[in-house]
Amino acid sequence: MASETRVLASSRAVVDGRVQPATLVISTTIGKISKIHSSVLPASEFPAGTPYTDYSPKLLLPGLVDAHVHLNEPGRTEWEGFWTGTRAAAAGGVTTVVDMPLNSIPPTTTVAGLEAKLAAARPQVWVDTAFWGGIIPGNVSELKPLVDRGVRGFKGFMIESGVDEFPAVSPSDIKLVLQELATSPTIVMFHAEMESPSSTSTTTPTLSTPDPTQYSTFLASRPETLETTAIETIISLSPLAPRLPLHIVHLSAAPAIPALRAARASGLPITAETCFHYLSLTAESIRTGDTRFKCCPPIRSATNQSALWAELQAPDSCIRFVVSDHSPCTPSLKILPASIPGAVPTAKDKTEGDFMSAWGGVSSVGLGLSILWSERAKYDFSPADVVEWCCMRTARHAGLAHRKGQLKEGWDADVVVFDDEAVFKVENADLWFKNKCSAYQGRELKGRVEETWLRGRRVFSRAEGFGEDEGPKGELLLEPRRDAQCA
Repeated sequence: MASETRVLASSRAVVDGRVQPATLVISTTIGKISKIHSSVLPASEFPAGTPYTDYSPKLLLPGLVDAHVHLNEPGRTEWEGFWTGTRAAAAGGVTTVVDMPLNSIPPTTTVAGLEAKLAAARPQVWVDTAFWGGIIPGNVSELKPLVDRGVRGFKGFMIESGVDEFPAVSPSDIKLVLQELATSPTIVMFHAEMESPSSTSTTTPTLSTPDPTQYSTFLASRPETLETTAIETIISLSPLAPRLPLHIVHLSAAPAIPALRAARASGLPITAETCFHYLSLTAESIRTGDTRFKCCPPIRSATNQSALWAELQAPDSCIRFVVSDHSPCTPSLKILPASIPGAVPTAKDKTEGDFMSAWGGVSSVGLGLSILWSERAKYDFSPADVVEWCCMRTARHAGLAHRKGQLKEGWDADVVVFDDEAVFKVENADLWFKNKCSAYQGRELKGRVEETWLRGRRVFSRAEGFGEDEGPKGELLLEPRRDAQCA
């Protein structure tokens, strides 16, 4: 008879906000942590036959909650899918993902669109999966039904998204959304890039030699003012729903921080996230034509990056957490030069390495923990900080903090075994997502996930792979939000 208890221990675990010895007693029947001892107990303390592993001196962390992932299924499954995307997440210690409402067809802008997505996801997810709804012009009547169906919140674009089925919202659209959701237990998020009435087009940079294969050409087309203008617009509309949490996804421009800080100081419930790529990559290091680095908003300067780090680490920061914004596509849409890994032959009507035409998005789900840990020598943070930024606050943001994001009695037994001393070079074998095309290919990273446990079951092992015989054990998280609170 299989044991109803499993024990995981280590001399180093992040519990109660600090690294300390811990023994986790897990109820395998309900997938919860039933007891945490603040020492490493020997196997002899438990009934004979109890599965027991002491991982000392490796770190035990709670499973990461990546609250910004594009899984693209159904409709664009050649870009990514639930099977491959959630396996990649599991391999990187992510036990919960929240799927973005685009770039699937249909998008998650109606209840029918959500049901199509759930039908595609249900048999395929290797980690627990929740869903954001989408805001587009004209779908206000769908928002409350989507809240009732279990979406965690909503995202809209203030600039064209790049896909026809998810058009941008105007300030008048946003007004209707805020009025509709003002008292709902949800959160409203924005891709905050927006042209001001006096700005020039973002697609025709005014450069003396606008070579589209130069990253500087693309960077000039998405200036910081697009982000600051959008954020100022959101703040100006916020009195329509003063208690409704608002959120800025993938903040890249440090000059937007003062407006966000001032709004928070005035009592506005507004937060922002940033991404692993903004904290680890810089514009200065991007080579000619290497469109693997293109994303929107863009990767900016090293000086800008340092300012993002300073805000993330500041008391009461407006940047509350870090996510992947995994936004993959097929290699052909990146129109890479033949010299770049992952390149495929470019169509005759395209220019190799054209930053202005390539799809924008960095693929990184499952690499985030290692990406972040690799910056530790430069920016000096602790394992507990990582848990705060990538587990606890992201769980709170998604309305899942009552069960996700901590090693805590009564919480889901989502556990990551992390070798913080390991060093590895990112090869294709490390990229479990569908298309092996990433800005991190060939990059040396520090810290590596050895095992990932989801609700008391091991779903990934560096030594043994995935539990192929049992198949995916992720759940769809559709419970209604208990409240609307900021991270």
